[in-house]
Amino acid sequence: MDALKTIAQNSMKAELPAFEIGDTVRIDVNIREGERERIQAFEGTVIARKGSGVGETFTVRRVSYGVGVERVFPLHSPNVKEVKVIRRGNVRRAKLYYLRGRVGKAAKVKSKIQ
Repeated sequence: MDALKTIAQNSMKAELPAFEIGDTVRIDVNIREGERERIQAFEGTVIARKGSGVGETFTVRRVSYGVGVERVFPLHSPNVKEVKVIRRGNVRRAKLYYLRGRVGKAAKVKSKIQ
């Protein structure tokens, strides 16, 4: 069991991005196309965080051309280069799955006043 913990410790990121549920974030993801690599940005609202340790993931949702798109990102993945917080959200839930059934302004998350 200690061997698994040491392997997990080596693959965890030292500095984690500070974001919460409801925040609008821009994730820079490393995309491989054949032998070429490029960085692609995915911007949306964080609707869930799951797990702990090396297996922790977060789900980001955005509406693209009228279609809702959700992606699940592993927090400690080497393909996730950077997570930038664009806007802080003011929410009262741990999971925002109810946004899936909403369209337009009803799907917006209120901004946190600082």
